[in-house]
Amino acid sequence: MSVGHTLLGLLEQQPRHGYDLKRAYDERFGGDHPLHYGQVYSTLQRLLKNGLVEVDGVEAGGGPERKRYAVTDAGITDVATWLRQPEKPEPYLQNTLYTKVVMAILTGRDAAELLDVQRSEHLRLMRELTKRKTQGDFADQLICDHALFHLEADLRWLELTSDRLDKLTAEVTA
Repeated sequence: MSVGHTLLGLLEQQPRHGYDLKRAYDERFGGDHPLHYGQVYSTLQRLLKNGLVEVDGVEAGGGPERKRYAVTDAGITDVATWLRQPEKPEPYLQNTLYTKVVMAILTGRDAAELLDVQRSEHLRLMRELTKRKTQGDFADQLICDHALFHLEADLRWLELTSDRLDKLTAEVTA
């Protein structure tokens, strides 16, 4: 996800202080990975430097001055361009799970056990996401569905690899 574009889109709704921007981001997109304040402010500085946001106001308070940021016309155009561009599908041709299975085989370890442990972990996370999905709002349900579909695909791969483990072992050790 492009944090910069997401912050621009949030600013397109209304000008905000960095703190409010972080809160809006975390509320909608943070999930398990909320933004750090440093990331928000460094991204805002980069957007400011590139002319995509501007300082809309400065408020004095008990602490440091609070800047309010607004998106510029160039920022609005940048968000529109980003939204029109399709995301590159990731084929996952060389992933960590595959590497671990091959390394287990090459080092004489039990690849079947590795696959079983990974399958259990996937199922545990799928149960957790299914529970979260039933308790969440519609946006949370969509996010959980996305994650569940990816985990289901991984689970199918784990099952297929388990079924083909003898053939893979023969090929890798030849």
